[in-house]
Amino acid sequence: MTVFIDAEPYKWPYNGDLTKDNTCLIVIDMQVDFCSKGGYVDQMGYPLYTREPIDPIANVLSCLRQEGYHIIHTREGHRPDLSDCPPNKLWRSKQIGAGIGDKGPCGRILVQGEPGWEIIPELSPLPDEVVIDKPGKGSFVGTSLDLILRNKGIKNIIFTGVTTDVCVHTTMRDANDMGYECLLLEDCCAATDPANHLAAVEMVKKQNGVFGAVSNSKTLIQSLSRS
Repeated sequence: MTVFIDAEPYKWPYNGDLTKDNTCLIVIDMQVDFCSKGGYVDQMGYPLYTREPIDPIANVLSCLRQEGYHIIHTREGHRPDLSDCPPNKLWRSKQIGAGIGDKGPCGRILVQGEPGWEIIPELSPLPDEVVIDKPGKGSFVGTSLDLILRNKGIKNIIFTGVTTDVCVHTTMRDANDMGYECLLLEDCCAATDPANHLAAVEMVKKQNGVFGAVSNSKTLIQSLSRS
């Protein structure tokens, strides 16, 4: 039986081969540092638009957990000695007043084990859900994500999280190049600038889905309930 999700610019996945066994939801970097007062994004002076996807992601998590889909979470952060933080990344963060490794209201910024590095409680992973710790923007570089996905037989990836234009887009582009069929849920993502979010969403749709397709949480849940 073929199953499709209503999406743009094409019904997803392209071949209708959508099952709980070959499909994975990835929740990218919904951490205190990116989504909460006192965290990295807040310390940089940006409005917390990154909180807007929390409820839609929670709804998708509830649906897919109930149906038995694979779920993976990611966290961006660095070793306490910052030995895995590139010097240029460290320098850039300090120029904007929120240096990686500096002490802040949520502990040392973007450092593993600190309160700000943790995933927000509203979207906490269940004990059996994989959490990928990554040092950069993409979720594949420096991690075992690809090996885990292939060992689980994953062909389709549903993308959520923050920020749309940086970590989500980087991971989605890499996944597309690696042969995964990708779906972005636009209401389950956000950027520090709404214009960047909208631009990132539109980029996915170009060239008949250059990186995959775009849908939203309500359409996904409704489509799966009919399958």
